[in-house]
Amino acid sequence: MSRDLELGLAATKLQPPTLPASLVRRSSLDDRLDASVNDQVRLVLVSAPAGSGKSTLLASWLARRLEASAWLQVEESDADPVRFWTYLVEAIGQAHSGVSSAVRPVIAASNGDGDVVVSALVTALAEVSEPLIVVLDDYHLIQSETVHRSVERLIELGPPRATFVISTRFDPPFRLSRLRVRKQLIEIRGDDLRFETGEASMLLGMGGQELSRSNIEILSTRTEGWAAGLVLAGFSLDRSADVGQFIEEFGGEDQLIVHYLSDEFLAAISDEDHRRFLALSIAEQFNGALVDALTGSTEGRRWLGDVAATNQLLIGLGRTGEWFRFHHLLRDLLRSEASETMSDQLPELHRRAASWFESKGDERRAIHHWLAAGDQHEAGRLMESYGGQLLVDGQIQTLRRILEDLGDVAQSMGWCTLLWGWCEFIAGRYSAAEEWVDVTHDVAGDGFDQTITAPLRMNISLGRGDVNSALALARELTNPDQLDALAPDQATVAGGVFMWAGQSEEARAVLKVAVETSSHFQIKTPHVLGLIYQAIAEFDAGDTVAARLAAELALDTASELGIAAYYRLGPAYAIRARTGSDDAGALDDASLAIDLVRATTGDLALAYVLTMCGDTLVDLGDPRAEGLLGEARSVVDRCPDPGIAGRYLDRVESRHALVATRPAAAELVEQLTERETAVLRYLPTEMSQREIAAELFVSQNTVKTHCAAIYRKLAVGNRKAAVQAARDLNLL
Repeated sequence: MSRDLELGLAATKLQPPTLPASLVRRSSLDDRLDASVNDQVRLVLVSAPAGSGKSTLLASWLARRLEASAWLQVEESDADPVRFWTYLVEAIGQAHSGVSSAVRPVIAASNGDGDVVVSALVTALAEVSEPLIVVLDDYHLIQSETVHRSVERLIELGPPRATFVISTRFDPPFRLSRLRVRKQLIEIRGDDLRFETGEASMLLGMGGQELSRSNIEILSTRTEGWAAGLVLAGFSLDRSADVGQFIEEFGGEDQLIVHYLSDEFLAAISDEDHRRFLALSIAEQFNGALVDALTGSTEGRRWLGDVAATNQLLIGLGRTGEWFRFHHLLRDLLRSEASETMSDQLPELHRRAASWFESKGDERRAIHHWLAAGDQHEAGRLMESYGGQLLVDGQIQTLRRILEDLGDVAQSMGWCTLLWGWCEFIAGRYSAAEEWVDVTHDVAGDGFDQTITAPLRMNISLGRGDVNSALALARELTNPDQLDALAPDQATVAGGVFMWAGQSEEARAVLKVAVETSSHFQIKTPHVLGLIYQAIAEFDAGDTVAARLAAELALDTASELGIAAYYRLGPAYAIRARTGSDDAGALDDASLAIDLVRATTGDLALAYVLTMCGDTLVDLGDPRAEGLLGEARSVVDRCPDPGIAGRYLDRVESRHALVATRPAAAELVEQLTERETAVLRYLPTEMSQREIAAELFVSQNTVKTHCAAIYRKLAVGNRKAAVQAARDLNLL
C-alpha cells in the first residue's frame, strides 16, 4: 500500500471524527466523563442506539481534555484478534510511542494471543506516569468472544491511570456487575444522551430559525431528544416555508426518521448528488479520488468539502479533512435504496472500488470489493500475496473468513489451497492440513515446485511426532551447496527437523542460515525459534555450556522483542533451568517452562520440556517430577518417531531408576548383518512387522528375529530407541 494511502486510512481508525460545525456541548455528560478520569474509574460504557450522538459526545469531550488519549474506530474486520490488538496498540502508540514499540512485536509473535498481549500491554502501560484515556468506538461490531474476554481482562488489570471508554449500540458480554459493585463503572445510556429542551434549542437554532419554546418542546418530545432526529429536523427547518406546519407533521420515531430521510432529506438534494450518494454507499469510507473513480467525476475532493460543510450526515475522519463516511443511518438507507433501484450497477461500482484500492496497494479492501462484485477469481488472485501476509501477521481468523468467502475458487487456486492447509495445521488438524497439501499439488499441476509446500509438510510430520517423515523432506530441501538460498521459514523448519532427529552437524549448518536470514529480513518469530533450536541441538550434543548460552540468547532476544512469555520459549527456559547452578532460579525457570509448553500443539516440544523439567525437579526434590516424567512417557508413546525426545526420556527414566536399565550413549555392540540393515531401514516407518515381512518377502518370525538382534546390537530395548540410536550412529 502506498504510504500516503496507508496514513490516510489509519487516520480514519486512530483519530476521533471531525466535530460538526453545529456542536452543542453536553455539560452534564461532560461532567460525568470528567469524573470518570478524576476518580480513576476503569470503564466508561456509552451504550445507546444508532444516532444517539455517542461518537460526537466523546470526540468533543476529548477535544477539551489535556490528557493523552487513544481513539480506535472499530470495524467488523477487527474481530480478528491480531488485527484488533495491532490497531489498539497503534492507537495507544499515537500518545505513547514506547507502549506500541514494546507491545507490537508481542502481537505478531503470539498470533494475537490475548493473555500474552494483555500481559505485555498492562506492563507497558504501567510505565506510563500520566493519565491515559482509551476510546473504543462502535465496539458492537466486534463479534469475537476471544477479543471480548481479552478486552475485559485489560480493563480489569490496566493501571488506575488508564480510563477505558467503550461506545456501543448494545452492551458487550463483560461481567459488568462486578465493576458496578466495585464502583469501577460509569454508564451513559440512551436516556442520558437525550437532548433536553435547552440543548435542543441550541441545536435547532444553529440554522438561524427562531423557534418558540413550545415548538422546541414539541420537537424534543417527538424525537425523544434523539440527536439524529433533531439534526434531521434542523435540516428541514432551514428549508421550510411554514415552520408551524412542519413541526405539526414532523415525526421522530426511528421508522418515521427513515421515511423522513428518504422522502424529505434525499428528495431535497440534487439528482446528481443523490446519484453520488448512492454510488458512495458501497464504501465504508471515501476520499475525493475514490469519489472520482466511482462516479466518473473530476472534482470529488472539492465536492466532498462542500457537502461536508453543510451536511452533518457526512462525517469527516481524522484531522486531514481527506477521508469521510456517511452517518450510519444515512448509509444504511442509501444501501437499501441502491439495492432496490440500481442493483444491476452495484457489481460495476464494486469493481471500480476494487481496482482503485488495488492500484493503491490496499489488497484487503480490494478483495472485499472484488468479492462484493461477485468476482471471486479476481479476489483469489490477490490472495497469493495478501494471504501470505495474513499468515505471517497471524490474522488466521481473517484469512479463514476470506477463504470461506472465496468458496470453490479457493479450492482451485494453488496458493489458496496451501493457505487452507496452513489454517488447518495451526488449528491442530493435521489430517485436514495434509489433504489440502495434496489438493495443492493436484491443482498446481506438473512442474510445480514442491519446496513451496515443504515447510507445511515438515510441520505436519513434526506435529504428529513423526521425525522420520519430516527428516526425508528436510534432506530433499537442504542441498549443502544451496543452503544460503533457503527462505527463513524453510531454513527454520528444516533446521528444527535435523535437531529433533539428532543430526547435530546438519542442524547447526541449517539453523545458522535460519538465524541469519530471519534476522536480515527482520522476521522475528523464526529468528527466536531458530535460536531455541540451536540451544536444544547443543544440549543434545552434550555441550551444556553452549546450550545455556544459546538458551540465554534466545530469551534475551525474545525479551528485547517483548515476547518473554511466548509459549514457544518453553525449551529455552527448561535448558536454562537444567544447566544453571541456582536452585531457586532453576525451580522458577522449570515452572515457567512447564506452563508455557502446555500451550503448544506439537508433541515433540511438549515431551522434551516435560522430560527436562522432570529431570531437573527430581534433583531439586520437587514432588511434581514423577508426574511430569509419566506424562512425557505418554506423549512419547503416541509419537510414531519421537527422535531425540524419546531418547532423552529413556535416559532420564533410567538415571532415576524408573526403568530397569540405563541406556548408554549410542554404541554399536556388534556389526549388523546385511539382512538386519535391510530390516532397520523400515523401523522408522509405521509399518508393522507383518508388513515389513511382506515387503522383504520373508516370514514375520524372521523379521521378529532380526529386530531382536538389532536391539541387542544397538543396546536398546525397543523399536523407537533403535531408530534414534541408528541415527546417532549414522546407520539411517
